[in-house]
Amino acid sequence: MRLDKYLQVSRLVKRRTLAKAICTQGRVQINGRVAKAGAEVKAGDRLQLDFGRRTLVVEVLAVPEGAVKAGEAASLYRVIEEKREEEPLV
Repeated sequence: MRLDKYLQVSRLVKRRTLAKAICTQGRVQINGRVAKAGAEVKAGDRLQLDFGRRTLVVEVLAVPEGAVKAGEAASLYRVIEEKREEEPLV
């Protein structure tokens, strides 16, 4: 499955257009390499998403064939690490 589609189906990103945009900006990595929106995602891959002040690292557990119910979306991946940058005190 395409990376942008996986991000949307798994609900890591709300909209596919947003998923494609962050891929284009180089803010998504698959197994440590910057990935384009059309890159193939498979079970076992490690994704790193940079949302600005928040970085999320997940392991892909399953790649669905089609649409997934909202309640089942979180079962497609496992969160390995989530980092948030603290705002500097002024």
